[in-house]
Amino acid sequence: QVYLVESGGGLVQAGGSLRLSCATSEQIFSTYAMGWFRQAPGKEREFVAAVSWNGGNTEYADSVKDRFTISRDNAKNSVDLQMNSLKPEDTAVYYCAAQYRTSYYLDQISGYEYWGQGTQVAVSS
Repeated sequence: QVYLVESGGGLVQAGGSLRLSCATSEQIFSTYAMGWFRQAPGKEREFVAAVSWNGGNTEYADSVKDRFTISRDNAKNSVDLQMNSLKPEDTAVYYCAAQYRTSYYLDQISGYEYWGQGTQVAVSS
């Protein structure tokens, strides 16, 4: 059974930090690249960060570069997104997604096959 479940969202003040986690089934995590996307009300879903299936490559959107860090933990079958120096513009629903055995094109939303239900992040100004 395939699943992706996000957690860790909440309300945080500007300048603060938040750590999101995406728990996945063992089948998915062992061979799939993992990505984080976000969508604010009235906005298109946009790429945030991703890590290749073997952990050897990462990609970040320019808007979060040097503030967010993506990592994966094989023992826990999870991928985390550490978010520092949060801004009100980071407010959105954050989704994790999976793409089979991929190290490139990690920022392309069309390549992802499985999606979680999302977790809300709100940054107060």
